[in-house]
Amino acid sequence: MERDPCPDRILDDIGGAFGMGAVGGGAFYFLKGLKNSPRGSRLLGAYQNARMKTPATAGSFAVWGALFSLSDCSLVYLRQKEDPWNSIMAGAFTGGFLQMRQGFASASRAALIGGGLLALIEGLQIAVNRFVAAQQQQIIYVDRNSVPIGMGHQGNQDLPQTAGASGSPSSSISSWFEGWFGGGGKKEEGKSGAKTDVLESFDAPLPPTFEFK
Repeated sequence: MERDPCPDRILDDIGGAFGMGAVGGGAFYFLKGLKNSPRGSRLLGAYQNARMKTPATAGSFAVWGALFSLSDCSLVYLRQKEDPWNSIMAGAFTGGFLQMRQGFASASRAALIGGGLLALIEGLQIAVNRFVAAQQQQIIYVDRNSVPIGMGHQGNQDLPQTAGASGSPSSSISSWFEGWFGGGGKKEEGKSGAKTDVLESFDAPLPPTFEFK
């Protein structure tokens, strides 16, 4: 998937992360407050719990998004390459950097978790992109025997050609259908000697003419 260039990408990621934290955190803390509040004041308790704790969660998501975007843009500038490895390394660096105050072991675990999550996300994106591209480039094969008569020239080769008396209604109807669907440009003569020219084009044919000797 194409992303915005790096100067704009930072603001985009910060805003997206803040929105995710606000919506997801607000829903989570509202439901949690609704469950833990006493009867008679559940809605009020849920609202107060969400109002107090949602901003902190949204801010944490925004900080994570800012560090991730800065790391990603820095790697793009240093490596001069745009690939999934930039996102994976940026996720590992962001997770480890945010846990530095908890010690080296905690920072290492957070870095592994962050890198693993970003690797999973990038892998899913690549798989989805390949699947969509394969669906768009797939060639649709149509059996020519299943195409209705008149939809293609190949389907007209199996059209039965019958010739009847030129003066009868069945002969005129048959000639008209043969002129509409095409018949290889052959000339057929009925019992009365009338000749009918079969059109090869799919344009609207002229009315059949009958010439008597």
